[in-house]
Amino acid sequence: MAESLDLHLEFDRGAGFPGRSLENALRESIRTGRLPAGSRLPGSRSLAADLGLARGTVVQAYAQLVAEGWLVTAPGSGTRVANLPQEPPGSRREPRPATTPGPVIELRPGIPDLGSFPRTAWAGSVRRALATASRGTLDYPDPAGLPALRAAVAGYLVRTRGVRCDPDAVVITAGFTQGLALLARALHRRGVRAVATENPGLTHHRMLLRAAGLTVTPLTVGAGGADPDEAAGQAALLTPAHQHPTGVVLAPQHRYRFIAWARRHDAFVIEDDYDGEFRYDQRPVGAMQALAPERIVYAGSTSKSLAPGVRLGWFVVPESLRRDLAVTLLESGAAVSAIEQLAMADLLTHGDYDRHIRRMRLIYQRRRAELADRLAEVTTTPLSGIAAGMHALLPLASAAQEHRLIQAGRRQGLHLIGLYSSDYWHDPADERQAAALVLGYAAPPSHAWQAALTGLGELVQQSGR
Repeated sequence: MAESLDLHLEFDRGAGFPGRSLENALRESIRTGRLPAGSRLPGSRSLAADLGLARGTVVQAYAQLVAEGWLVTAPGSGTRVANLPQEPPGSRREPRPATTPGPVIELRPGIPDLGSFPRTAWAGSVRRALATASRGTLDYPDPAGLPALRAAVAGYLVRTRGVRCDPDAVVITAGFTQGLALLARALHRRGVRAVATENPGLTHHRMLLRAAGLTVTPLTVGAGGADPDEAAGQAALLTPAHQHPTGVVLAPQHRYRFIAWARRHDAFVIEDDYDGEFRYDQRPVGAMQALAPERIVYAGSTSKSLAPGVRLGWFVVPESLRRDLAVTLLESGAAVSAIEQLAMADLLTHGDYDRHIRRMRLIYQRRRAELADRLAEVTTTPLSGIAAGMHALLPLASAAQEHRLIQAGRRQGLHLIGLYSSDYWHDPADERQAAALVLGYAAPPSHAWQAALTGLGELVQQSGR
């Protein structure tokens, strides 16, 4: 048998669950005989590269099919198709995929309550902005952003997050994702070749950094946040106020040591303050940027506070980086719509943004408390992470339990995300991986929240916790 097969798998790479699609495609190939018993499958790294998937997705698909008996593994022989009992053609029919009974309730992290978007206030800001906008304002905008919004953002950040900046330091972007991609290119232009990122952390951020030609190295996240002793390269990307996904806060001594590392190595820290306004047990932790504005790039956006679709973000950039970032902005043609910028500036200066944040803080605080109370009825394991943001972790006993809960949730119309089974980890084979549900409690609309709590509680109770 050949050492590596071209599997010719056909599945929807754009589906919301590429791992499930890969599992189904492999099952079908085995069932129909396209992959005969004993066939050796490509290694997970090779197949992931061929299909354009994360290696962890392939590892999880293989593991699931091994557990179901479709595949077998043995030391030194790789992964092979199992010798399945033969059945007469047509003796059984493949079961139809389970259908979701009704609409899916999102419990993914990172999504705000989209139904609470301040439509009236936003419409009022758009009207006022258009009524007062000068002719020149509607010309091609400054790639760094309109002066009105840069000034409004600087004032807001100084007042609410303790950031040390003036309008000249602020760069307006189409959300954090675009800003990080541009900043990564600017860092590469400056000579940076490696960036340290949190482990576990968002795989999409690692993808953006690699796309700019940067090597990504892991920073182990513990009880005090990312470990500064593992900092390598000339930059580090952190979520210090509320680490994603574990929910811990970067300890003060870790903050000081990251800053000392950055100064010692002429490096930069990128502070992703993605939900820093939302803390419920005390006042929000101030921005790390205030401790070393010459070494820290502060980043925020409206994705968690208003809605991801608004596509507005801001980066507070040290002076030594501004020229490289300005050139990158010009090369990319990146600029945010002047109308949205003017509306956001109006929302900030009229106080409507602050009022919205205060209202959502109360809503999310209540939801987190209700989530903790409901789960306390069915499990002795408390939620992990500080009372902040829009998600919390429910630690689980094993990866198998995590998988069962996600599958059972799908059947009941709950979209759940697992810490072990998602692409949070730098290395899918890392033995330190833990199992947990990463529960986003902000996304369900208000009318579906109680149903989400009830369904989740039943799932956890039935799982034996």
